[in-house]
Amino acid sequence: MTKAVNIRRWLGIVLLVLSPWSAADYLGLTGIGVKDLEVSKAFYTEVLGMRVARTYELGYLNEIVLVYPEGKGGSLVLMNWPNDRERVYDGSDVKLVFEVADPAALIEKIRARELKIDREAGPIEALPGAIVALARDPDNYVVELLKR
Repeated sequence: MTKAVNIRRWLGIVLLVLSPWSAADYLGLTGIGVKDLEVSKAFYTEVLGMRVARTYELGYLNEIVLVYPEGKGGSLVLMNWPNDRERVYDGSDVKLVFEVADPAALIEKIRARELKIDREAGPIEALPGAIVALARDPDNYVVELLKR
């Protein structure tokens, strides 16, 4: 190994150790508020192929944690506050991006549930070579289906 390669490797290790972020830092779960836990669970398990990893019934808050069976990607937490009558579940300003094998097939599953389709599956100029579709889940969250 050359001296330059050794110095680069050493500098990389030093920067990693001195970095304020650990190499293990990552976003593990994303939670969204939903009107009906069972309806939302059915959407994400039956349409997008996720599975229930865990449920929590805390009285003031109920949650269903969803994961992909292969263990890839982050987890999605469906949250519902059963006693909060003022809470609005409208999907405002939230987009969930799922990397999938066949966006068009999933759009058909979503269409079969009579949910809103914002964009049919097709190429997108901003991501050369990618296929993108946009739809809404039962709570009006934007669901982006991306094939790279």
